[in-house]
Amino acid sequence: MAAMKKLFRWQKGRQETGYDKLLLATGRRPIPFDVYLLRFPEGSLVPAHIDKVLDGKHFRLNFVLKQAKQGGKFICNTPIYESSRVKFFRPDISEHQVTRVTSGRRYVLSIGWVK
Repeated sequence: MAAMKKLFRWQKGRQETGYDKLLLATGRRPIPFDVYLLRFPEGSLVPAHIDKVLDGKHFRLNFVLKQAKQGGKFICNTPIYESSRVKFFRPDISEHQVTRVTSGRRYVLSIGWVK
């Protein structure tokens, strides 16, 4: 299984803008899900985008484990719930981004599923 080769290995983020992702868990049943640790070093960012899915509704619950000293702010047009440390949103319908980390590092535990 291709996902097993990615498990517990740092990889470049999909946006190729400097952040890294570490796959901690993934599965297809009872619903497709993934769990990542995201690392945002100084200079990294995620541009505004929407994550398309073929079927269903995509949900993502992010826990900010460590905030950057400066920058690295999560911006989402229509979050379901948002606080300084918890971000719950629909990445398939709501544009979202992370501003450039200008000082320090940012770490996020990200749990996603498609229902």
